[in-house]
Amino acid sequence: MYLKRPVAGLSFCLFYLASYFTNKYVLSVLKFTYPTLFQGSEVLTWLPASVFFVGIIYAGSRALSRLPIPVFLTVHNAAEVITCGFQKFVQKEHTSLLKICSVLFLLIAAGCLPLFDTEFDPDGYLWALIHFICVGVYKVIHKLWKTNSLSDLDQQYINYVFRMGINIVAAFTCFVVLLASASHPAGDLFSALDFPFLYFYRFHSSCCASGLLGFFLMLHTVKLKSITSSWQYAAWSFLAKVTTAGLSPFIFGMTANIPMICCLLLGGLGEALLVYTERMDT
Repeated sequence: MYLKRPVAGLSFCLFYLASYFTNKYVLSVLKFTYPTLFQGSEVLTWLPASVFFVGIIYAGSRALSRLPIPVFLTVHNAAEVITCGFQKFVQKEHTSLLKICSVLFLLIAAGCLPLFDTEFDPDGYLWALIHFICVGVYKVIHKLWKTNSLSDLDQQYINYVFRMGINIVAAFTCFVVLLASASHPAGDLFSALDFPFLYFYRFHSSCCASGLLGFFLMLHTVKLKSITSSWQYAAWSFLAKVTTAGLSPFIFGMTANIPMICCLLLGGLGEALLVYTERMDT
């Protein structure tokens, strides 16, 4: 068991890094930003969470196509504010001062980033905000469901089946619209047909890689959670995010100033404190 934990943790970090880099390549380098979700009795009651899961992926894809990975992850991490606020003000749970400080650091870091971003993209931050809300609500629902009989793997299976269903419905709807208004091409459906890399192998291979990496990341996430404590999983997740954020500027480039870097570091400090408080609570 002790030998499996480092292997599972490192595998998780590797798939996390590869998944984000592949998605960023398709979304930013190839610039394929059209609507797509390629990025992976009790079942019915879990469906609201699946709706927010789809929102996480769609809004996240839109935001990641416009924002650098470190900026995106900083906003993503700030969603812990919603979870913490729900526990404190709705469930009336005791929250340590250190945890409050950590989530405030995350919130301040994410909130100040648009003010200091030299390449401020309003649409990118808007999608990041929607992603932030979806992540926060999804985490709240997940915490409320901790005591049910659905395992993490069951929940992810329902999420991916629901996402596939949304894709099929969307494709059918687009087909009907295409037949009804073939003489008036408009929107992302028709723009996607003009995508310059539509028939290039690197586009198709990147999309396939993105889907496979997302699937394997999900499996390794479930496995890592099953053999580690909550704070150990949080520590591995923190390591994966720091590695991904630290290496991404060397691959995709990033323009930053000192205040912006301070915001990113503050966000990292906030999550590190969150991992520490998770360990103290166990």
